Amino acid sequence: MVLLLLNIIMLASGQILFKLGLGKMGGVSLDNAWKALFNLYIIAGLFLYVFATLIWFVVLSRIPLSVAYPVQSIAYVLGLLAALFIFNEPVTLIKWVGMAVIMVGVLIIAVD
Repeated sequence: MVLLLLNIIMLASGQILFKLGLGKMGGVSLDNAWKALFNLYIIAGLFLYVFATLIWFVVLSRIPLSVAYPVQSIAYVLGLLAALFIFNEPVTLIKWVGMAVIMVGVLIIAVD
């Protein structure tokens, strides 16, 4: 379970690095998306994704997919918290409710 949590943290961190890198670039379009590959934040995010995938292989060899994959939805919760605390994005009541539903679902699946 520790490796699964590490995988989740790495996935969420990779997304945060992607967002930071794209913010530094001022955003991208289809015409200049290739430039993102030279952004250090995005490169770091890609490395996290590679290592998260390698950890995912280990997780899948030890934990049933019916548990591991739904528990990965904790990454959505981390993304919402990052949106609030790192990017100062507004988080509406309905988003908080959705986050609570995800957490209850994860708890139900993990306890089963």
